[in-house]
Amino acid sequence: MPQKDGLNRRSFLRNAGLTAVVGAVGTRTSLAGGIADAAAEPMNGKYDFDTPYNRLGTDSVKWDQQVRTLGMDHIVAGMGIADMDFRCAPAITKALQDRIAHENWGYLDMPKTFAEGVLAWNKKRYGVDINPDLLGFAIGVHPGIIAALRTVSPPGSKVLLMTPIYNGFYWDLTATNTKPEESVMKFSSGKFSIDFEDLERRMTSETKSLILCNPHNPTGNCWTREDLTTLGAMCLKRKVVVLADEIHCDFVSKGQKYVPFSTLENRDIVNNSITFKAASKSFGLAAMKCAWFFTTNRDYFTGVMANFTGAMASNRADLNTLGMLASKAAYSGGEAWLNQCVEYIDGNHDFVHSYIKASMPLVKVGAKPEGTYLTWLDVTQVAERIGAKQMAAEANKKQGEGMGAVTPEQMVQLWFAKNAFVALNPGHTFGPGGANHMRMNIATSRKTLEAALTSMSGALKKL
Repeated sequence: MPQKDGLNRRSFLRNAGLTAVVGAVGTRTSLAGGIADAAAEPMNGKYDFDTPYNRLGTDSVKWDQQVRTLGMDHIVAGMGIADMDFRCAPAITKALQDRIAHENWGYLDMPKTFAEGVLAWNKKRYGVDINPDLLGFAIGVHPGIIAALRTVSPPGSKVLLMTPIYNGFYWDLTATNTKPEESVMKFSSGKFSIDFEDLERRMTSETKSLILCNPHNPTGNCWTREDLTTLGAMCLKRKVVVLADEIHCDFVSKGQKYVPFSTLENRDIVNNSITFKAASKSFGLAAMKCAWFFTTNRDYFTGVMANFTGAMASNRADLNTLGMLASKAAYSGGEAWLNQCVEYIDGNHDFVHSYIKASMPLVKVGAKPEGTYLTWLDVTQVAERIGAKQMAAEANKKQGEGMGAVTPEQMVQLWFAKNAFVALNPGHTFGPGGANHMRMNIATSRKTLEAALTSMSGALKKL
């Protein structure tokens, strides 16, 4: 593999603790072999999440893009973008292989069994009853939210966000010409909580919707039934529509619980909402572009669908064949894989928190996340040690007209990339409350995780 590309496979394998050397990633032969291997289950009937699975050379945003954009000469771990490093569930690979064997790719007629699978999965796993007539499909959660915002939030209106929050929502607001109304969450005793007083104060006549992240990205909160009911009652009273992004719902830590917004007892509250989900986070299918949404409000549903298919829509609800098949296979044959994956990631959370508290005194973490596969790091002391504010100020002097301002968080991101060869997400992109923080994705093998933390710890000890 060309060294100039910065994709040092030997370094990855060495740092991740692999003892076997495998062929170069990115060739036709190695990719085909990787797919075939992924279809087989280990001899003991369990799935292997512990062997590092190299993604370099596959145009991965989480790995390859970070090497390019951060100028890294090699990488120990890509730990930013929220997708997983594991081989996907064997049932998914088999379904895709079977379909690819048929070499024709005409228009897709979505089978009833796909929608039936989504309905059955939600009923069995979450106790959610979805009206099949009010279930819609989209090419991603973002297109679904954009269509919903165009339905309930006129251009120029405000959208409530509880920050720090998933930075992708800001793109959705830009696409719909709506404005963020940001309510910074409270932080006490290592935990984040909703500032209900501030939230209600921001529900003015200009505020038409609220994007709820449940479980919350990046803080890992699994909102309680009481939290959601209080929030929902406020929104109902103030005529603010709740858009519930529940894409991380399967990743819940031991002893915690995910409460679907649609299961709240007050049906008027539920009727004031739309829920968005996908198999993409749960089964590592982000590239497949397949998602779905549902509501109990027929007017909302009709409006969202019109914004997919109407003359003024910027996207259509057409799914691609492989995306639909992958999601269908995930729900019909991937549950055992997912259950083991969730358990493995729960162990990763324990490992990360223990390691950071014992070996990285300059980095602070709160309580163990209740959900998601994300960790929210407080890097205030790191920023101070490296002079991140001064570095950002110097960088801004060199910025050309029209270029965005460089932030201290970007300087911390670059420092970890250059000194620990680990890619993280800078906290400022998650809105107010994100200053002096970084988001770290731990959905990777324990060996890769340990290599990344060891590299970060070693770099920090030199400060």
